[in-house]
Amino acid sequence: MQSVLIAVAAYFLGSVSFAVLVSKLMGLPDPHGYGSHNPGATNVLRTGNKLAAALTLIGDAGKGALAVALTVLCTGESAIAGFEAPLAGAMTFLGHLYPVFHGFKGGKGVATAAGVLLSLNLYLGLGTLFTFGIVVFFFRMISLASIIAAVFAVFWAWSLFGLTPITPVVGAISLLLVWRHRENVLRIVRGAEPRLGEKKT
Repeated sequence: MQSVLIAVAAYFLGSVSFAVLVSKLMGLPDPHGYGSHNPGATNVLRTGNKLAAALTLIGDAGKGALAVALTVLCTGESAIAGFEAPLAGAMTFLGHLYPVFHGFKGGKGVATAAGVLLSLNLYLGLGTLFTFGIVVFFFRMISLASIIAAVFAVFWAWSLFGLTPITPVVGAISLLLVWRHRENVLRIVRGAEPRLGEKKT
């Protein structure tokens, strides 16, 4: 019963879209209505408001980290060896992708996934972020960096923890994140995916 309550609470927390919330508070248009129609920091940045984008990024990452941290605090379980902290992270991520408060039209989950991984284990999170940064540096594609970092997150989890509950949970998060980037994958293959500093065609 406790696991069910944690899963439901984490899902509702993940369903809070900071892109929508921040945009409303700052008088910006609904992020579902312009650009990529994706309620995330990258799309909010298209308004030219860097503060709004930064607050969205912090909020989305923060809710992932908060869900894991609160679960560890309330259950006393290890985030690494236990089951409920990874479950909370996964359900928060799922809530971000398919938020009940916004017609199940959510973001792609990169920031929320990063918050979850950092809160589960600092080395896991930093390893994944390092992979992300390397790809961005060489290829200047946020989408490509997100996809490759998601794949490597599973490698980092396996290397650090083996077949503890955290590894299959990270695998599930990674698969969902890659799935949410499927249109980006097609554009990358066609050579049509914009790079940093370029306008999206």
